[in-house]
Amino acid sequence: MKKYILPFAVLLSMGFVSCDDSLDLNPKDRVGESEYFRTESDLKLFTNPYYNNMLNKEPYDDQSDLVVCQNLSNEMRGGTFRSIPKSGGGWTWTDLRRINSLLARIDRCEDEDAVVKYTALSRFFRAYFYFEKVKRFGDVPWYDKELGSADPDLYKSRDSRELVMTNMIADVDYAIANLPDEKTQTDVPYRATKWAAMALKAQFCLYEGTFRKYHGVTLEGHDYKYYLEQAVDAANQLMSGNKYKIYSNGNPNTAYLEMFRAENANPDEYILAIKFDAKTQTFHDAYGFSCVLSRGMPGYTRKFVNMYLMKDGTAFTDKPGWQEMTYAQEMQNRDPRLLQSIRFPGFKLNGKAVKPNLSESVTGYNPIKFVQDGITRSDNSTCDIPVYRYAEVLLNYAEAKAELGTLTQDDLDKSINLLRDRVGMAHLVMSYANANPDRYLSDPETGYSNVEGANKGVILEIRRERAVELAQEGFRWSDLVRWKAGLCVNQDITGMYFPGPGEYDFDGDGAADIILYGAGQQKPTAADGVPVYQIGSDVFLTDGDKGYTNYHHNITHVFNEGRDYFYPIPSDEISLYLERNPDFKQNPGW
Repeated sequence: MKKYILPFAVLLSMGFVSCDDSLDLNPKDRVGESEYFRTESDLKLFTNPYYNNMLNKEPYDDQSDLVVCQNLSNEMRGGTFRSIPKSGGGWTWTDLRRINSLLARIDRCEDEDAVVKYTALSRFFRAYFYFEKVKRFGDVPWYDKELGSADPDLYKSRDSRELVMTNMIADVDYAIANLPDEKTQTDVPYRATKWAAMALKAQFCLYEGTFRKYHGVTLEGHDYKYYLEQAVDAANQLMSGNKYKIYSNGNPNTAYLEMFRAENANPDEYILAIKFDAKTQTFHDAYGFSCVLSRGMPGYTRKFVNMYLMKDGTAFTDKPGWQEMTYAQEMQNRDPRLLQSIRFPGFKLNGKAVKPNLSESVTGYNPIKFVQDGITRSDNSTCDIPVYRYAEVLLNYAEAKAELGTLTQDDLDKSINLLRDRVGMAHLVMSYANANPDRYLSDPETGYSNVEGANKGVILEIRRERAVELAQEGFRWSDLVRWKAGLCVNQDITGMYFPGPGEYDFDGDGAADIILYGAGQQKPTAADGVPVYQIGSDVFLTDGDKGYTNYHHNITHVFNEGRDYFYPIPSDEISLYLERNPDFKQNPGW
């Protein structure tokens, strides 16, 4: 049956400029449009593309101030590297048309339960769709109906984010009330449930509340506190449901790493995940991204590595001499998530010791998140990718309450400190954090200079926890945007520290793992497999013959505060709109 419905599905996946009568065509050799949407099977087949088309299947390769590659993204470089595209650029509405097409026809189905279920699913994904649009463009036109080429709303002005957010909340609340709540063996966690809808609501309400707070946005309707309260309520509802928990294998030194490299998503922590499977030839490229030289040489930045606390909960950047610690020194007694996120002493891949390598990472801090061990199918990865996991919900809850000024130590103990328990970390104590705001995180050269108030210290700590726990899961850029912290892009993009030419032992086995030599020196002889680099030629350091690795030393990266919090609408689209609606506006600065 599937092969017969594809032509109609293609028609419905066209853009808004589809001909009005295209859906009236009724070829004799296939199921006609009027005969479809009759059964739950029809609805399921039609909605399956929601998952594949809209969910982010490769969050691990997003660049930010925390993770960079050999070629910096246009967003990281800023300036003229960010330009107005001719078309595309995220201003696409195909998925929304599919959603609204289904909702326009779903009452044809005689199965009333299926109608409610797939209406809820469609409205869940419509809220998801619009969240991505608001993050990218700000104000966007709201459409909850199909549009033909003659519809007067096709080129209407952009609606305010207040209207869009209000409609998103209505959609997601319907999804929460009507999506399935059971956790079945076959579907969990690969199908949206009411719990996924709660996670989505907490996520986009936290985004909107903090965006309005830090950007000083005031609109007719709700204020920033309303959205933060909505985020707290949604997260608390999920937490109170007792359906999910933080995964642990009983070993603080492996639990975090093993969860992300496991073949199947953990149904206790993953609320919604994307399924990858060798049998169905569905792969992602996390292994190749992290381990294959030609895929970009990704690395955590030194700034990010500095953010990780000591295991006892004290700040690494409070230790004497932290600025000049080498890799072997700085890795001692740290938050265990650090050595479960980058290559560490003793790390093995496919039975072979794999050490930090400047030839595979621009900073030397090689990422290992989502990197599976024992892969025999080239570099194709099949571990599942999370869309929503319980850890993020806990972080959203704590942050929203901190920004509202209602956070308590009990709130931290049932959120942030559960994440720390997984890895055996000391707990976050609210009174201490607020009495001693972290200097590194509040320094404009390394952190966020616009956090103020009585909860400054704990907000900074929650941001630290968020960066560490959710690394490479696709959140960092949108976090910088909502916090009005784009200037973090301007901060130094550096890597490991080397005090000068010499041999460096990363794992403490007494043998050199890397050798550096200066200009004018004879190239040293090294054991097989030990890389040798000339300073100033093969590797660049911030202070000439010593300092932090500085691969991007000749690249300017500048964030434009008046422009770069939003993306531009493509030029072809602007032209089309302006021909029909002279009041349509491009985003500021573009």
